[in-house]
Amino acid sequence: MIPNYFCGINLTINAMNKNSNTKHIDALHFEHQLWLSRAKFYTDELVIYQKRLEYIAGRNNKEEVRKQVEHFQNQFIIQETHLSKLNHEVKAHEKFLATFAENHPIAIDHRLFEDHKLMHERMNMFKKIYDELKKEFNAFLSTWM
Repeated sequence: MIPNYFCGINLTINAMNKNSNTKHIDALHFEHQLWLSRAKFYTDELVIYQKRLEYIAGRNNKEEVRKQVEHFQNQFIIQETHLSKLNHEVKAHEKFLATFAENHPIAIDHRLFEDHKLMHERMNMFKKIYDELKKEFNAFLSTWM
């Protein structure tokens, strides 16, 4: 299923209409690959953070530490869920573009697609929230390590 913000893609834009709201399929594919790579990095980083959290939880049984450990566990789960959703959406759009290219092999070099601005915004918002979480977690680590 293609996410809602991809459903408005204008497939009839011709190559003469090159404005900032349209991109060639290669540019979109490149962005998808970057986003998937970043998501993989964030996922790997969350695994490392979770292990560090388990280490701290094993060494400290104070109530305030347990509360913060639980808070970070919940936040890591939320971020993993968001990453999974974002990955799914990127892969769905990638599949849509691949199917279009397969069905229109000649036209694909001359076709522009709407830029996926909503996906840009969602990825940027994820990064902002994730960076804040990392900062908060690193402050926690410096206190309890």
